[in-house]
Amino acid sequence: MSEHPAPALVRHARPEDLPRVVELIAEHAAYEKAAPPAPGLADRLTGLLFGTEPPRLRCLVAALPDGTLAGYASCAPELSTWDGTEYLHMDCLYLTETSRGHGLGPLLMAAVRAEASRLGLAEIQWQTPAWNENAIRFYDRLGATSKEKHRYSLRTEA
Repeated sequence: MSEHPAPALVRHARPEDLPRVVELIAEHAAYEKAAPPAPGLADRLTGLLFGTEPPRLRCLVAALPDGTLAGYASCAPELSTWDGTEYLHMDCLYLTETSRGHGLGPLLMAAVRAEASRLGLAEIQWQTPAWNENAIRFYDRLGATSKEKHRYSLRTEA
């Protein structure tokens, strides 16, 4: 693979980034063979990312030297009943196909770790599909440990 000419900058998403972030989210959903995002995602994300202080959701983006957003990671503080502590839940980490293998994943993970530290949270938790062997190898190389669980979802009347 060819390398990017200069390192990417990882930063918090800005309101003007949302159209591209939504495109990346749609690419991510397609990559994971999931349904595309529902219409109006940018509006919902605006409230979560920029509507409160502190924000309910954080989104970090990898911006290439030309300004192109090549990937994102999203995360939010959550609670562990068993531990009686908060942790940072990384909901998504995604890089475009052409941006993988250039060191952007470790940059995004370092930014997520820094966000957890900034929030005073000692742990990050996340999940990845069992079939995503590249992601599993990446997380293993970082020294992360996995826990075997099944993820469920249940719709409500809301």
